[in-house]
Amino acid sequence: MKTINRELSWLNFNARVLQEALDARVPLIERFRFLGIYSNNLDEFFRVRVAEVRRLIGLKKKKIYGYDGSPEDLYKELRKVVLHQQDLFESCYENLIELLKEEKVYTLNEDTLDGALSEMATRYFNEHFKHMLFPIILDRKASFPELRDDAIYLAVKIQKKGNPNRYALVQIPSGKNRFLVLNEGENSYFILADDLIRKHLGSIFSIVPYDKISAYTFKFTRDAELDIEDSLGESYSEKIERSLKKRKKGVPVRFVFDETMPEDLLKYLLDCLKLGKTANAIPGGRYHNFKDFLQFPDFNRKHLVYQPQPANPHPDLENNRQILNTLVKKDVFLHFPYQKFEYIIDVLREAAIDPMVSEIKINVYRLAPDSQVMRALIAAILNRKQVVVVMELQARFDEENNLKWSNQLEEYGAKVIFGVPNLKVHSKLLYIKRQSKQGDFSIAYIGTGNFNERSSKIYTDFALLTGNKRVVGEVAQVFKLLENNLERVSFRNLLVSPINYRKKLLSLIDKEISFVKTGKFGSIKIKLNNLTDPEMIQKIVDASEAGVKVDMIVRGICCLKTNYKKNPNLTVISIVDRYLEHARCFVFGNGENPIYYIGSADLMERNLDARIEVATPIFDRNIQEEIDAVLDYQWRGTVKSRWIDSDMKNEYRKQDGPPFHAQQNLYLRYQSLKD
Repeated sequence: MKTINRELSWLNFNARVLQEALDARVPLIERFRFLGIYSNNLDEFFRVRVAEVRRLIGLKKKKIYGYDGSPEDLYKELRKVVLHQQDLFESCYENLIELLKEEKVYTLNEDTLDGALSEMATRYFNEHFKHMLFPIILDRKASFPELRDDAIYLAVKIQKKGNPNRYALVQIPSGKNRFLVLNEGENSYFILADDLIRKHLGSIFSIVPYDKISAYTFKFTRDAELDIEDSLGESYSEKIERSLKKRKKGVPVRFVFDETMPEDLLKYLLDCLKLGKTANAIPGGRYHNFKDFLQFPDFNRKHLVYQPQPANPHPDLENNRQILNTLVKKDVFLHFPYQKFEYIIDVLREAAIDPMVSEIKINVYRLAPDSQVMRALIAAILNRKQVVVVMELQARFDEENNLKWSNQLEEYGAKVIFGVPNLKVHSKLLYIKRQSKQGDFSIAYIGTGNFNERSSKIYTDFALLTGNKRVVGEVAQVFKLLENNLERVSFRNLLVSPINYRKKLLSLIDKEISFVKTGKFGSIKIKLNNLTDPEMIQKIVDASEAGVKVDMIVRGICCLKTNYKKNPNLTVISIVDRYLEHARCFVFGNGENPIYYIGSADLMERNLDARIEVATPIFDRNIQEEIDAVLDYQWRGTVKSRWIDSDMKNEYRKQDGPPFHAQQNLYLRYQSLKD
């Protein structure tokens, strides 16, 4: 069976993000922000995936999954694709700048900044900006400074007749500080921090003699893999802290630079960083670190951004003073960000003071920096509830934040568990033990996304709140498993990797194949972020070739090689839009009695074999119909839906009838349900 290489498929996903920046239907300011998302994604791709390919090269691997050539060949192809996308990126940016002019918004640089605007900019620079800058004069005799790989720098060339050239570095402020907005009448202007610094280089280097001074942007990316060495004298959290420090000195994987940078300056930097010009260095435009464009200003042009879509209330939870009692009586399904994540905070707040509650257990992967979920747990501790938090410290790029919260929870008296050996805990579970003399009224939560208020506003996720004993009892068993280092536990209802998740899914697919072989209809609907697992891919292909109707929505990586025109039983689409599609679910036709699951796992080797993942069956018929409606809306979508097939062209889906915008219509649907 032929498959598509994972890294190339990921770049194809990021091409869909870039399509959003190129799409005239997207509000203009949001198109700049999609450039920021694309850039941020690409940074992580180099820090993680390209770094892995380079490690394979170092190990002299001959083959790589899903690719006919060697790791060296793949590395060259990845570079070729990135350079092509970068050309599209640069032309897109220039086009967007031109479109801003039609809205009376103009960009400035050090050469075009003059008159009253120049005076305003200089005043701002002297009063608010100059103190952020700490230039470093480079000297071949001294060690080269350690560079942050989440930052951008100006490499400064200082020329003085009769003297050798001198070089310096200036780190460019990021985030909102990257943009200075100036208003003059009905016109708005912005200048990037890069150019504001260039404008004032003479002031910054006032004590350095020069005839000519110039500056060029570059960006440096390191391998982000954590090297967690065994040490009997260290706790797991101490090992993570030590490896985070080592990450800051990781192997370089990319050096992106302004292609107009003088050859002598480029050579000096590459020599100091011990980089080969062709292997790691990528020439680019004048500006880098476009992830800052995630915070691109709106210039008070509200028609150029997405219109606000406040999360809708859930009819069973809004203004409900006894949510826990409600959940004992009926299951509640939530779909973020269309509905409020705040209900989860409400559940924890109520549990913190409920006299029937004795224990709260939660497993955490990524948290908001100012997490209200954690604050609610601290309140529960102060109310003398036993709180157990399974904290996954190896949530890439969130390790420091998770360490901070785990330390704080321990100080208050929570029992904090750092996962299990050799397995990441990626499930999204909450268990509230609630009992009285009348019986057990415990509650569980199983979700597809993190307990993170911030990401819940932009990630689409499913969540089930339930008092169903078939589910709640097994969620309690998962926590028992986590607290007792994989104590032997069996599950009849939940899918739990690495215990039964893979085996059960394969069995359910086989069951659909058996239906078809006996002349019945077989169907499978799957919604995922990523599909890479060879065994699951082969089984899905086998099912479609046997006659099972397989419809898949895969947002990101899809290693399955298919052609919807040649194999109508197997169709795969991807939706990239305002919200990041993140929910995972499975629906098996099962004759006339469909089976539904929502859960935390993608169909990837790591999720099925090397992580703790949990999916729950959905028993409630009303919730099943809700999931059907969501999948139906997304499958009908044409505005932001692309075909995913072997040629990786990301063609927009076209169907008969008027355009259908799935995310927008889903929001309107939830809006209509709130009453």
